[in-house]
Amino acid sequence: MGLLSKRAQSIQQFQQIIEIFACPLCKQQMTMSDEGKMSCPSNHSFDVAKQGYIYLLSHPMQSMYSKDLFESRHEVIQSGIYDQVQQVIAGEINDQYPIILDTGCGEGSHLHRICQRLDGAIGVGVDIAKEGIVAAAKFYNEEIWCVGDLANSPYNEAAFDVILNFLSPANYEEFKRLLKPGGKVIKVVPQENYLKELRVQAFADSEKENYSNERTVERFKASFNKVDIKRVTYTLPLAEHLVQKLLEMTPIGWHIEHKENIKLQQITIDLDLLIGME
Repeated sequence: MGLLSKRAQSIQQFQQIIEIFACPLCKQQMTMSDEGKMSCPSNHSFDVAKQGYIYLLSHPMQSMYSKDLFESRHEVIQSGIYDQVQQVIAGEINDQYPIILDTGCGEGSHLHRICQRLDGAIGVGVDIAKEGIVAAAKFYNEEIWCVGDLANSPYNEAAFDVILNFLSPANYEEFKRLLKPGGKVIKVVPQENYLKELRVQAFADSEKENYSNERTVERFKASFNKVDIKRVTYTLPLAEHLVQKLLEMTPIGWHIEHKENIKLQQITIDLDLLIGME
């Protein structure tokens, strides 16, 4: 018997955890057929794409992010510059065989690399940007990838042990609905020195040179009963070929007119992990 196609493999993965899925149109429980059709009792249906992801938006949404951005992000993350952050996140996940939702997962590298550090973890990535999910399905077979919108969530209540939110917008009320009792939300936000070498060159002597996450942290604290904050900060060399990739993947770089003038020998990663529990 030959190897399963990408689509066939994904269908099996969806079938194994189909209980977490709710119809984004009517909120009823979904089923997954052997042919790759996810449907609810009201006959709303969604097909697994040949690339191995599923499109669960009720209507098309325009994304500002391009295929090139996600390719650049993949290359930068694969270089290992976020490894220490991913290690700390994995260390916060103590469940056996956890089901982890990455909200705003992009091309999936953070979720994949965190799941690789855990035994038996099931990773589910969701993003409204189809281009990111197509890239995630291309790069990673082990996780489950969904084009979806948490404002109209395709998941059932109390479906996840951990919800990740890595430098992405958050929906705390929906996070709490999706979280199992005793589960954790781990939100990653920039600290003041995040990518400081880039900020200095791009925004010297302007208000954008400095950054504060104070308002984001306060809102997170107000949303959860128990909050822990862990800062992860380090500086490491940055390969020359990654400089333009970094500029393409981060919003800081989008506002620089002459990107070719940016020269970086090293880069500082300085992030807060906001860990919330009910």
